[in-house]
Amino acid sequence: MTDGGMSLLGALHQRRSARTFAPTPLDTVTLSTLLWAAFGVNRPDTGHRTAPSARNWQEIELYLAMPDGLYVLEPADWRLRLVVGEDLRAATGLQDFVAGAPLNIVYVSRLSKLDETDKPLRQFYTALDTGFISQNVYLFRAAFGLVTVARGLLDRRALAVAMRLDADQRVALAQSVGHSG
Repeated sequence: MTDGGMSLLGALHQRRSARTFAPTPLDTVTLSTLLWAAFGVNRPDTGHRTAPSARNWQEIELYLAMPDGLYVLEPADWRLRLVVGEDLRAATGLQDFVAGAPLNIVYVSRLSKLDETDKPLRQFYTALDTGFISQNVYLFRAAFGLVTVARGLLDRRALAVAMRLDADQRVALAQSVGHSG
């Protein structure tokens, strides 16, 4: 689904953070559309995405912590692959509400995609690219009547272990998404 929702100006007017979530999961169509809006392929001929990426590195990977497990989005095949078969939502942040949000997106940087870039620039580009994707989630949230909050307060090292990330991956940010509670 690539149409629907409100106007861009309407979505910007409604853009806000919320920390109260109903336990109701997102239906499959809403989840798929949210992920496409966040960082989906909108130009199949080039593989370019809905959010810009420095030098088109596309180093950000979207992991989804849901009640039935942790998944990673594989955009080329447009599918979710189960990574961990347990509920890791509580591990995605230090705030109490994260465990009850039906979806926590964890933005992970794949460092090897950042060609010979020094560490400060890798951190900068990772933060920049993550921000673009997160803002797309905020705009989708507004257009489709959901709630969200981006969160930097998390134990990145412990979360990386729980997510079974490899040495080439770094947790950048988490974002809770769901229906208003």
